[in-house]
Amino acid sequence: MTKAELISSVAEQAGLKKVDAEKAVAAFIATVTSALKSGDKLSLVGFGTFSTSKRAARKGQNPQTGKKIDIPAATVPKFKPGKTLKEAVNIVVSTKKKK
Repeated sequence: MTKAELISSVAEQAGLKKVDAEKAVAAFIATVTSALKSGDKLSLVGFGTFSTSKRAARKGQNPQTGKKIDIPAATVPKFKPGKTLKEAVNIVVSTKKKK
């Protein structure tokens, strides 16, 4: 799903005009980004938790040339899905036959 498709879906499900849905999606993205930039954690019960993690500086290797490179430390975003989201997505029916 693309951002445009997400906006269309939000507009349809919430009964909004696409312009208003686009503003809502943009505001959500900006809010999550801002919270993570300031080091906060954002939890949406049942959906999941957005957070950040620190990655230490390390040595790496360019796979094309084999040359050693230094990879700087970084703060990376993380998402941990909530129980309700996991259960909604994981609709797996057992296909094993009983003997």
